[in-house]
Amino acid sequence: MPKAPTAGLDRILTLELVRVTERAAVAAARLRGRGNENDADQAAVDAMRSELNCLPIRGTVVIGEGERDEAPMLYIGEEVGLGEGPEVDIALDPLEGTTICAKNLPNSLAVIAIAERGSLLYAPDVYMEKIAVGPGYPAGIVSLDAPAAENINNLAKAKGVPVSEITACILDRPRHARLIEEVRATGASIRLIGDGDVAGVIHTTDPDNTGIDIYMGIGGAPEGVLAAAALRCIGGQMQGRLELNTEEKIARAAKMGINDPKKIYTMEEMAQGDVLFAATGVTDGNMLSGVKFARDYIETHTIVMRSSSKTVREIKARHQDLEKF
Repeated sequence: MPKAPTAGLDRILTLELVRVTERAAVAAARLRGRGNENDADQAAVDAMRSELNCLPIRGTVVIGEGERDEAPMLYIGEEVGLGEGPEVDIALDPLEGTTICAKNLPNSLAVIAIAERGSLLYAPDVYMEKIAVGPGYPAGIVSLDAPAAENINNLAKAKGVPVSEITACILDRPRHARLIEEVRATGASIRLIGDGDVAGVIHTTDPDNTGIDIYMGIGGAPEGVLAAAALRCIGGQMQGRLELNTEEKIARAAKMGINDPKKIYTMEEMAQGDVLFAATGVTDGNMLSGVKFARDYIETHTIVMRSSSKTVREIKARHQDLEKF
């Protein structure tokens, strides 16, 4: 007997999401390596918004390009879709790694996640402290409240390897100087990345291929929610704590219903219920190939996932109708 349909989002939306990230990735890829971050980002935003407004959803952007007074399109609170179908929360980054794209470096992505209304953390556009590992470890193996050395040692013990075989992914920022020192003091190695911490978190789910066991450090809160959505689909553990270190940030967060500025959010609290996640490569990377332009077609490489079924699909598409882009 066939299985009964899974409650939650219509699985048809899975393929629709692929079209959204494909279109944004192609638009951004036309400008990769040209040194202009703003133009590449705007091209991706325009393309993603146009495709989102073709979907049969009543969507609200909860993680987007910024707050209403900062972004003209895909701002937090903007309503997208055809205005019919399920009510959904949307977290998106039309061009994750704008600097990466501008320099044509690895791991720039077009990323989106959708979930049932009220399921994604409605966070202000601030920094977030994060820690994440992939699947297969005991619950609570890492914690934001634990020292870096304790997290590294616990992870090595659980994996059954010496600390020297653990690699941490950390954004290459001055604010991480002390964290980098603490991790290196354990004997673990570090993969420093210039941008793109959604990809950094996702890479922890496949350390055999990516070489990354744990993600640590402070990055954007929007990227944190997107990464949590991805881990909900693949498996793993993640914690995030908003960096609400000024009265202005605390007030902004309070308007969004966040009243405890020191709260540690679990992966499940950042992305609840049935979640769909899609990412298309803009530039070549460890996880996805970038957009390839041929004379008569365009190739894209996308990963799309769903939390309720734990299904992960890779879609390599050849687009021969170039006019749709």
